[in-house]
Amino acid sequence: MKKIILLAITFLTITAGFAQSKGKATTLLDEVSSKVESYDNIIIEFKYALENTAENVKHETRGDVSLQGEKYLLNIMGTTRLFDGDKLYTIIPEDEEINISKHDPREDNDITPSKMLTFYNDGYKSEWGPTEDLKGRKIQYIKLTPIDSDAEIKEIKLGIDKQTKHIYNLIQTQDNGTKITITVNSFKTNQPIPASLFQFKESRYKDYYINRLD
Repeated sequence: MKKIILLAITFLTITAGFAQSKGKATTLLDEVSSKVESYDNIIIEFKYALENTAENVKHETRGDVSLQGEKYLLNIMGTTRLFDGDKLYTIIPEDEEINISKHDPREDNDITPSKMLTFYNDGYKSEWGPTEDLKGRKIQYIKLTPIDSDAEIKEIKLGIDKQTKHIYNLIQTQDNGTKITITVNSFKTNQPIPASLFQFKESRYKDYYINRLD
């Protein structure tokens, strides 16, 4: 009987600790989400790193993204992706080619730029992780696990600056062993950006082949 009681107490202690951890994680994520949604616009400069040790693949690059609501302008690896709220434009200067497609959010399961700061609100279980001191900044990690057991993503570690409540980095591990790390180098908000930034001007690309996918 004493062993049963001891096991019960141990189980309840672990369960209570997990619930508390989950509660803290959810509270912090809610704070981050509220902070992001309070800004008129956000401009981010970041480093993108992809690594797969088994395949001997390692790649690093830098990029930037401007966000305003669902609209975004992303520049990475020589390619520009523009979403004007209705259509997605992929501009590839090296090939002088532009792909234009209608955006359907119901078919979009990827972490797109417009969702990169709030994607964790749906489809993930959250758990409180360790705190690290990085260059004098206290970074709190939250472990995110997809609810969908068939998801290609194994887990995501989301690093959050405890003082600013801004996302510092994202470390995504996939089932095939690939690890993707996105680190924020610059985070600016409420900048005086023109509305034309999120408008596609076809006249600028007279010599480009335009592929309309819809």
